[in-house]
Amino acid sequence: MQPSRDISRLIEIMTALRDPQTGCPWDVEQDFASIAPYTIEEAYEVADAIERGDLADLRDELGDLLLQVVFHSRMAEEQGAFAFADVVEAITTKMIRRHPHVFGPQAVPGAKLAKGMWEKIKSEERAEKKAEREARGITVAEHGYLDDVPVSHAALTRALKLQQRAAKVGFDWKEPGPILDKISEEVGELRMALDAGETTAIKDEFGDVLFALVNLGRHLGIDAEDALRGTNDKFRKRFHHVERALNANGRSLDEASLDEMEDHWQAAKRA
Repeated sequence: MQPSRDISRLIEIMTALRDPQTGCPWDVEQDFASIAPYTIEEAYEVADAIERGDLADLRDELGDLLLQVVFHSRMAEEQGAFAFADVVEAITTKMIRRHPHVFGPQAVPGAKLAKGMWEKIKSEERAEKKAEREARGITVAEHGYLDDVPVSHAALTRALKLQQRAAKVGFDWKEPGPILDKISEEVGELRMALDAGETTAIKDEFGDVLFALVNLGRHLGIDAEDALRGTNDKFRKRFHHVERALNANGRSLDEASLDEMEDHWQAAKRA
């Protein structure tokens, strides 16, 4: 087996890895559920490479993400559900259908009109998918306006998308100010839950605070997921500064007191 620029080679490799007799034991024992966390992880690593501006790493991470698509497709093919070619056909069909202003005779001048057409076509697709499932005897629950926002999204991202979709029909704040008031209100309710020691209420109120913060970020043009990634990296760098400073004084993290670590943390902030 030799490397290749042809996608068919990757499909051949995955087929070989999944062979029950001669394949890799780890690959053979996987299923959709066990692989799903790796799929999500690879998507985040693609985003990380983009944020770092590392195109060589981006190439590799995109390959890892593509492998996930091939992996899921192979498992589906083994069950007689669909194959990789069907995945390609489905997405090409969808993209051509959703861009009649590019691939069809219908010209749409301007991004706003194109976006409106996109939403109209997506609505038609949802209706067709519902009808198809019902024809196969699959009970389809009543469809709510927000039900199209996937549950599988990261929670912060899903909060943003839920808010964006609700805003399209006018359910939204007009400016950031009232959202700050709402955040203060939610923090107050969280304090009350803490004082009462109500575990369930504490969790609910904490979630409300996060949801309101995502909403504020949306109005400020800040993606909460992206902002938190930046803060995570800032925290990591500052903590590493604390670690280096302690090591320089012959101290370890385990030996240091909280006051020592706080002093070095403040030094890291000043730096």
